[in-house]
Amino acid sequence: MAHTFSLCGVILAAGESSRMGRDKALLPWPPGESGHGTFLSATIRSLMASCDQVIVVCGENESQIAPVVYSEGAALVRNPAPSEGQFSSLRIGLGEVLQRGRDAAIVTLVDRPPANRETVAQLVEAFDAAMKSGKWAAVPEHEGRHGHPIVIGREMMEAFLRAPATTNAREVEHAHQEKMAYVTVADPFATMNVNTPADYDKLTAR
Repeated sequence: MAHTFSLCGVILAAGESSRMGRDKALLPWPPGESGHGTFLSATIRSLMASCDQVIVVCGENESQIAPVVYSEGAALVRNPAPSEGQFSSLRIGLGEVLQRGRDAAIVTLVDRPPANRETVAQLVEAFDAAMKSGKWAAVPEHEGRHGHPIVIGREMMEAFLRAPATTNAREVEHAHQEKMAYVTVADPFATMNVNTPADYDKLTAR
């Protein structure tokens, strides 16, 4: 279905993955299948199905993840100060979206298995409908928890970019909660975090 907005994917992948002990972007995914898929490559593909371009925000791991990013046809932008936190990477990614002339974005994190393509498409359709009633974003909800990816319009992007650097995305979202459309999804990956080797082992044993 055609939309009235142009959509760009943003994947935040600049974290140090200190609790995991290795870069979560490069964790093998899906498990048990031949090939060399990773959380990052699978997430790029998941977003590409609904976007015409995807931007990956990296940090000190640029040289490690760049081959994956470029082989999947995505773009790479570096956060020069990833120690400032995930919100700094979000702002860099959204600035790049606006520079590329896009007025909406699908934002997700690399530290989880990617939402399936049907979930992404559902969120895009929900955002398209919600815009007509003045909403700025569509946020997935699974079993009472909010997650990613989120679909946001220009107003929400500008709210993130105007916010103090010392805040975080959740605080900005809460400040504009009346502009959020919460979308019930059947996909458990939308709210799943994978922070430790035990988390990953439990996931791959599912």
